[in-house]
Amino acid sequence: MVKKVGELFHSSKEISPKRKKALLEFCRPLGLHFKDLALLDLAFHHRSYSNEDAAYRHKNNERLEFLGDSVLGLVTAAFLYEDMAENPEGDLAKMKGNVVSEKALAPVALEFGIDKMLVLGKGEESGGGRTKPAILADCMEAVIGAYYLDSGYAAAEKYVLRFIVPAVRAVQQDKCERDCKSLLQEAYQKKCKSVPRYELVKISGPDHDQTFLVSVRLGDVVYGPAEGKSKKQAEQNVARLALEEWKN
Repeated sequence: MVKKVGELFHSSKEISPKRKKALLEFCRPLGLHFKDLALLDLAFHHRSYSNEDAAYRHKNNERLEFLGDSVLGLVTAAFLYEDMAENPEGDLAKMKGNVVSEKALAPVALEFGIDKMLVLGKGEESGGGRTKPAILADCMEAVIGAYYLDSGYAAAEKYVLRFIVPAVRAVQQDKCERDCKSLLQEAYQKKCKSVPRYELVKISGPDHDQTFLVSVRLGDVVYGPAEGKSKKQAEQNVARLALEEWKN
């Protein structure tokens, strides 16, 4: 299969020494080991290039993107199934949608240097194609597809987890921080039939760099205070503190 894909484009022998060096330098920090660099090179060829050059008509990364999208989805779903064993299907679907979205993949593509490797048509190049989120995210998927064909599922899985796991952890942490107030209210209301009461203790610092100090009262017990760069952030921080202490 790999050979046939390569033949549709060109062989590794036809890649210029300069391009070959760039491809290898792209792979090195990411731990990628391609047997057929032509597959990787194809993953960077946007359809705008093939549309402008008759010699490369239909020779772009769209088929690899299609394949990579499925591999990315499977790796992510399998990881979430194990990692979030207590969560229902709806939570897994929302998390998966977050971490494999264009919005999530495009910054990773820039971090990995995909923008520098793209082969674009003149129109797309002049139109800022190298920084367009859709093009970057699609290329991320094309690279996954190429690596799957070249080195198999286990290698592709290892590469995908390299950026998917940190993305999942970031969303989980953000969700935890956003939900501290609601979690505290839900738990306290259920047990005591009352609600937490937040109090702004102090605001310090200049107008452009203020620090807010907030405490929270659960019945007769006051927790905190905790600080934050906004009142909302301080409330979240003291809610987290109260959750930890109150449950103990």
